[in-house]
Amino acid sequence: MATHEHHGQQQSLQNEAAQELLDKLGNTISPELLIHALTHRSFAHEHPGMPNNERLEFLGDAVLELVSTETLFTVHPDLPEGELAKMRAKAVSEEALSAIARDILQLGPFILLGNGEKDSGGADKDSILCDTVESLIGAVFLEHGIDGARITVHRLVDATLAEVATEGPALDWKTSLTVKAHELGRGEPRYRMQVSGPEYQQIFTATVFLGEEENSLAEAQGSSKRKAQLAAAQQAWHSLSEHGQEHGEAR
Repeated sequence: MATHEHHGQQQSLQNEAAQELLDKLGNTISPELLIHALTHRSFAHEHPGMPNNERLEFLGDAVLELVSTETLFTVHPDLPEGELAKMRAKAVSEEALSAIARDILQLGPFILLGNGEKDSGGADKDSILCDTVESLIGAVFLEHGIDGARITVHRLVDATLAEVATEGPALDWKTSLTVKAHELGRGEPRYRMQVSGPEYQQIFTATVFLGEEENSLAEAQGSSKRKAQLAAAQQAWHSLSEHGQEHGEAR
C-alpha cells in the first residue's frame, strides 16, 4: 500500500513537472508525443523499439526558421536580405537555443538520455539542448499546426530576435572581420586550425592571419572549428578596430 502511494506521489510530481515545462512552451503536447520529443537517440538505443526525437527535431528546425524569418521580415521592413539572414542565423544558432533551453525552459533534467550520455553531462551539452528545443517545437507543430507553433516560437525566441537586432558586428564576426580588414586596406582573413584532446572531447584552436602577413592577429579555442574561428575573428575584429582608431587619432 505504501509503495503504491509512493508511486502515486512520484507520478504526480512528474506530471506537475511536465505541466511546468508545457506552461513555459505556452502550449499543450500529449504525454506520448512529449516523451517522444524528449527522447535522445542514446536513450532510444538502450530501449529498442522506442523512437528518438531526431525526426521531430528536423521538423522543428524548419518551423523555427520559418517563424523567425517571418518575424524579422515584418519587424525590420527596411533591412536588406543579408542583414536579416545574419540576424536569423544568430537567433536560431546552437548557442542561442541552448541558452533558451537552460534559462527559459530549464530543460536539462527532462531529456531522456542513455547511461553513457547522462554520465558524460549530456543534459547540459549545447548540441543536445538545442536539438531538444527544436524537437519540442516540432511536436507543438504536429499537434497544433503553424498557428500553435507560432505561439511557442514567439514565446521562446522573440527576446533573442530583438537582442540580435542591436548586435551589429557581433551578428557574424567572420564577415565583420573581412569588412574591417578591407576598410583598413589589409588582406583577406585566413584561419589556421589545430586540434587537440581526445576524440570525444576535442579542442579546436584557430589562429587568424590577414593576407600573406606572417604575424597572427588573434588566436582562440572552441569546442568546434566554427566556434574557435568565430572567437578568433571576434578578437581580431576588436584588435583591428583599436588599431583603426589609433591610426585615425594619429592622423
